[in-house]
Amino acid sequence: MPLSMYQASIPVFQRMLGNLAQILDKAVAYAEAKKIDPNVLINARLAPDMLPLARQVQIATDTAKGCAARLAGVENPSYPDTETTFAELQARLDKTQSFLKSVTAEQIDGSEGKPITLTFPSIELKFDGQNYLLAFALPNFMFHVTTAYAILRHNGLDIGKMDFLGRPS
Repeated sequence: MPLSMYQASIPVFQRMLGNLAQILDKAVAYAEAKKIDPNVLINARLAPDMLPLARQVQIATDTAKGCAARLAGVENPSYPDTETTFAELQARLDKTQSFLKSVTAEQIDGSEGKPITLTFPSIELKFDGQNYLLAFALPNFMFHVTTAYAILRHNGLDIGKMDFLGRPS
């Protein structure tokens, strides 16, 4: 059976957002154990010109829900990007997971050729659904999840590749 657009998107987003939620839980425990102000981790960056942890989580969730909404042809939920605590970031992950659960295979499958246009202040990007998913949305999503992982790892959190990948179900 060929891999469907749904199988290549929603389960990947769900799994990786779940793994990210578990990593954030470990970060909370780490901050408590080491008596680190959680804001230090939430605002940590890998480099001065990179976005902090909170923004990495926000963009990862935006990418997942935006991709699902565009491929399914449904309204993309808007979140205000105001999270400043681990609890608020977890709530955002939960909201995103709930939205992803509401999107069905019937809504996404067959979207390979669907025109997708993204408009940014300085550029407009045009894709068909398959190229949008495989060449833009998934790499962008993975970049931000990976960067969130790397920020926390760089700041001493004892996590490894299996925390990132998660255990096979």
